[in-house]
Order: sequence, then structure tokens, then C-alpha cells
Amino acid sequence: MNEHTLSVLVENKPGVLSRVAGMFTRRGYNIDSLAVSPTEHDDRSRMTITVDASRFPVEQITKQLDKLINVIKVRDLDPENMVSRELGLFKVHTNETTRAEILALIEIFEGKIVDVTSDSMIIMATGTTAELENLEELLRNNGLVEMVRTGVVALGCGNKTT
Repeated sequence: MNEHTLSVLVENKPGVLSRVAGMFTRRGYNIDSLAVSPTEHDDRSRMTITVDASRFPVEQITKQLDKLINVIKVRDLDPENMVSRELGLFKVHTNETTRAEILALIEIFEGKIVDVTSDSMIIMATGTTAELENLEELLRNNGLVEMVRTGVVALGCGNKTT
């Protein structure tokens, strides 16, 4: 897959997310992951969007984003010069037999138990997309009941900013 991570700085105004998502819909682009959050400036938000650029060149996507009124800056982050993470919450069914194995997985992935009952636990883990996918696969084999992931958040390394 030709995955790209776009850091999009936008004005922090109502409707901006809808306009960005609408642009993707109109052009037939698919968003693999989308995270939106405030920035260090109250009047701006940062969207971290991951896209599969195998169908459409990423340059075409960034040019379309740049045309939107509330978009301040778009940057295609270099995978070698960025830090990216996701947060995942995983609810697993447990019993006396599976609890020890699940606890060992949590330790390997540096996760944390955030809720526990006699027959289930919720695990919080952060890491790269690949790390969370690996954890998810292992938990599927050990009673995964429900899960949610935030999507990628990323910043470019060094002093270059979006």
C-alpha cells in the first residue's frame, strides 16, 4: 500500500472538517485514518489524515486540500522523519486460563489495564499503526470483544513545522 500521512493545518472554525471530508468524497478519495485536534494556537486545528495514494497521486490530494478556504497549510510527512502514534482501547473476555496470557501480551506491547471485571478487561495501548495491528491480531485469538482506535496522529521531526 502506498500510504501517506498528511498534516493539515486548518482554521479552527465550524464546518472545516465537513468541507475537508466533502472534498475527499467529491473526488472519490478514501481516508484511511483521520484525527483532528487543537494546536498550540487557539484559532487553529491540526488534521492528521492517512490516505492510500495508490489510486490517486498524493500531489493531487494535497493540491485539492490547498484550494480549500480554511486550509492554512498541507504537508505530506516523510515516514523517515516523523513520529506517529495511535491509541487503542481493546476489551477482551477473560477467564482464569486466558488472563495470564493476556497480561503477558499487555506487558510486551507496553499496554495498561484501564478497567477490569471478573470476566473482562479493557486494555489501553499506544504505538505505531503496525504495533496496534499486531496487538489486535493477538487479542483476536484471545477473546477480543470490542475495540476502538484513534487513528494516526503525527508530527514531523526537526525544526520544520506545518
